[in-house]
Amino acid sequence: MPERTVVVASSTGLHARPAKIFVQAAAKQGMPVRIRVGDGRPVPANSMLAVLALGATHGTEVTIEAEGPGADEALDSLAELLARDLDAEETPGAAGAAGATPRGAGETSRG
Repeated sequence: MPERTVVVASSTGLHARPAKIFVQAAAKQGMPVRIRVGDGRPVPANSMLAVLALGATHGTEVTIEAEGPGADEALDSLAELLARDLDAEETPGAAGAAGATPRGAGETSRG
């Protein structure tokens, strides 16, 4: 089974936003992809909870593996993603998307 070992570059590691980006990319590969830290048990890379549970921080070496036609290309793509600081990158359309409604908007006064 092909695999790639890569160092997590995101400043927060595989937590929150970087984990979400990675999990979504893994889910789009159309084949089983697994990720592990060191000699640990591999977990499904398309599972947000499993990826978060790895506890992979900035600088952690992880191994990703996949099986099926196109596995090498899929792993190259995912390894390149993990090697970037996903915390520092801006997602198109992200500005104003979260929290666009001011707190309390739409609430009615009672009194």
